[in-house]
Amino acid sequence: MTSINIQRDVVLLPLQAVSGVVERRHTLPILSNVLVELRDGVLALTATDLEIQVCCRAQTDIGVTREATTVSARKLQDILRALPDGSQLSVDLHDKRMQLKAGKSKFALQTLPAQDFPKLAVADGGDGRRLEVPQKALKRLFGLVHYAMAQQDIRYYLNGLLLSLSGNELTLVATDGHRLAWASMPIDSEQEKIEVILPRKAALEVWKLLSDTDASVRIDIRDNQVAFTIGSVEVISKVVDGKFPDFQKVIPTGYKRHFLLDRHTLQQALQRAAILSNEKFRGVRWLVNDTSLRIVSSNTEQEEAEEELEIEFSGGPIDIGFNVGYLLDVLSNVSAERIDCWLGDSNSSMLLTVPDDPAFKYVVMPMRI
Repeated sequence: MTSINIQRDVVLLPLQAVSGVVERRHTLPILSNVLVELRDGVLALTATDLEIQVCCRAQTDIGVTREATTVSARKLQDILRALPDGSQLSVDLHDKRMQLKAGKSKFALQTLPAQDFPKLAVADGGDGRRLEVPQKALKRLFGLVHYAMAQQDIRYYLNGLLLSLSGNELTLVATDGHRLAWASMPIDSEQEKIEVILPRKAALEVWKLLSDTDASVRIDIRDNQVAFTIGSVEVISKVVDGKFPDFQKVIPTGYKRHFLLDRHTLQQALQRAAILSNEKFRGVRWLVNDTSLRIVSSNTEQEEAEEELEIEFSGGPIDIGFNVGYLLDVLSNVSAERIDCWLGDSNSSMLLTVPDDPAFKYVVMPMRI
């Protein structure tokens, strides 16, 4: 092939967008590579782990040419990052190697054939659904629930995030069996009900790619697949085959007793109490009465911490325990100034909501301390 000259950032920016799905160690060596395709001036970079595929396209000023190969995503990204800003690259493909030159720097990378790269087959539209929402709104929605997904749970359907369309509402739900986060947003189009479980890795990758702009993201829900088109990036993910728990049954509806707290004040009190909590179980006791919330923690060395916050509460005293990590997770991902804590009794889960925002709910199960 003739030598191709291209700006460093024209390659680096799309590479950074796709490289998040590349596994460092994989039984198939080609899955550590990124597929590089140049067709008539359009550079397309594609990465996959066989469950998720991310493709990013960039316009170049290169004329009519068609080339394709695969090269180590990590090594190429490390090289490009280490080059000075504004570097001009010269790229040659020859004898199963990619030769890179920039200034007086030269690199030779091993390649694997493009035809061996396992692209995901795009599912037929079938009775699929399509909608468009602002990136900023969807990013906020992912941010409100992603932390409640399970990690490597044998109940594989918990290692993901439920995406539910119904009427003119898009809802995301995540749970690990100990806590549940639910958030929804209105959409412009009326949709028939459909629910899919997005794998954990795909959910985090989409969240990372979304930006705080009003530019739209297109969501296509197809047979066994969900595709997100975010600007020049397309993420295609298989869906988890399984039945998500009935989250409506988990969210308490009849609680009458509650109190309001400044989110930042509660967060700081819990962070201090967490220092002396049991390292394994991470439990803190909440001792609630009419005028105060006492947060108490202790550990196996008989060390103790106690925090007291003023509240207004009616309904009798409650002594209840929680995993402090579950409480800190929600407080660091919600931006509201105040948080509303709803309680049943010492054996019931707590519901956390945001005043004047019915589109977010967080449920955390109690623990014995």
